[in-house]
Amino acid sequence: MDEDLQAMMRDELLAEVVKLRTAVREHRDSSGHDLCWHHPDLWGTLPEQVDPDIAVPPWPKFMRGCVAYRQSLDEQAAEARIHDAEFDERR
Repeated sequence: MDEDLQAMMRDELLAEVVKLRTAVREHRDSSGHDLCWHHPDLWGTLPEQVDPDIAVPPWPKFMRGCVAYRQSLDEQAAEARIHDAEFDERR
């Protein structure tokens, strides 16, 4: 799956590392409502361009997952700043 790396020269490998680090940092630095979205741009850094075959839970189960995720942030990032803003669909 990663055979393309074998043929890359040093400069190409370094450029690939920078591209991947940039994508990971963008994902890591997501905050506020952006934490609720999947990140296809991150997946787009992979050489294989496929449409992810995602499965979406029905609303009640999905919302319970959102609540559990938010509760986990209280435990894992208890010192995080509060982002007290409504979601803006126009963004």
